[in-house]
Amino acid sequence: MGKGCTISLIVGGVIVFALFLFGMFLIGTYNSMVTFNEDATAGWAQVENQYQRRFDLIPNLVSTVKGYAKHESETFILVTEARSKVGQINIKASDLNDPAKLKQFQSAQDGLSGALSKLMVVIEKYPDLKANKNFLALQSQLEGTENRIAVERRRFNESVKVYNKKIKQFPANMMANMFGFSERPYFEGEEGTNKAPKVEF
Repeated sequence: MGKGCTISLIVGGVIVFALFLFGMFLIGTYNSMVTFNEDATAGWAQVENQYQRRFDLIPNLVSTVKGYAKHESETFILVTEARSKVGQINIKASDLNDPAKLKQFQSAQDGLSGALSKLMVVIEKYPDLKANKNFLALQSQLEGTENRIAVERRRFNESVKVYNKKIKQFPANMMANMFGFSERPYFEGEEGTNKAPKVEF
């Protein structure tokens, strides 16, 4: 075997090895973008799960309060209408990249939070209600749900941050553009909605 043939084999081996390393880098980068994207989607599912829990608690809460505050119908209508609006807005995984749809969802949730706050003001007028075991259990569940909503929204935003950073960094940004990975919007509540409705007495 000649010297030229040996050099060609070495150069060929180096090129094949370099291509192998580059291919592994591409695969690793793509897979990490998919993983971070799926983490953000799973995080959103948890946010929706907690909002659904709140949605399901509201009819029981309203029914309990109605027994004590029959003449507060305007507030009950407000809560019912806000809950209905929330029930009409569905966010699919594909919608999470659309800031307008996310804002529409958040606006409906904020409306429901505001209506619940008004319901809590009504409750202040009824000391017997505040001592009712059913109401106290519902109050505790609602308060816990509001706290879980805040936690899950924070976790979702953290996963979106990791994903967005990954697809913006060089050289992953070139692959992100090539494979259609786009920036996700953060979950941003409207001003003043960063706190759960007050349900303490």
